[in-house]
Amino acid sequence: MHCFEQQRMAHTEGRSRAARVGTMLCCVSLGLLLAMVVAPLTLPSGSVPPLGARANAIDYATIDGPLSYGNQPHLDHETRQVVVPEEAFAWSNLPLAHAIVYAFGDLNCHMLHERSWEVNGNQMPMCVRDIGIIAGLALAGALLRSRLVNRWTITDTTLSVLPSTWQDAIYANQRRSLAFYGLGALCVVPLGLDGFVQLLTAYESTALLRMVTGLPFGFSLGVLMGAMLSARPGDLSTIASVALPGGARFALQEAE
Repeated sequence: MHCFEQQRMAHTEGRSRAARVGTMLCCVSLGLLLAMVVAPLTLPSGSVPPLGARANAIDYATIDGPLSYGNQPHLDHETRQVVVPEEAFAWSNLPLAHAIVYAFGDLNCHMLHERSWEVNGNQMPMCVRDIGIIAGLALAGALLRSRLVNRWTITDTTLSVLPSTWQDAIYANQRRSLAFYGLGALCVVPLGLDGFVQLLTAYESTALLRMVTGLPFGFSLGVLMGAMLSARPGDLSTIASVALPGGARFALQEAE
């Protein structure tokens, strides 16, 4: 009974911050995902023409000037051809709420028309892959809220979201590091391969494939972020109180 009570207290100690982190991540991601749909949906059809410029740069703040790169003839770095936009666009001319959403997309995404969906005849503020990443973050937040447990280290906290039977096998066979990096690679490598193959060859992936590769990347990123924010030794009474799967415990190395 005493051992069971210790495990229950350790679980409660480790869940409080993790639940808050998961709720925050889920709410922010869902809010951002909703904004990506509502913004083009509530604008008059045709307000946002086909776009496409640079990622991590402001290209559509104004019709002309230094913040209007996307509206000027510019080199497409994939086709190596000069692109001459048929219609100018500036998110600063939109209503404030819509301008904020499209400014966020402008700064964080290349907004290539051929890699983006349209809603109500308007291009969405971010491409399909980025929409998948945001959706993956929201799913991760929901999972963190219900399963993530602070287990002192980032590795062990991350693995706490896996099914219990998986965790028991991983710890029984001392494969925690292999599982941590292996599952991370499983979620990240497909996106990397799809992106680099497009960059280096004439291959062009489909919208569905971009979504499929973006979703697990966003999910793994969300889980890692949640674990990094939740793995706080100071929130636990002692390292010996951390209940690992299969009855495992951290071993303290005695000073010589």
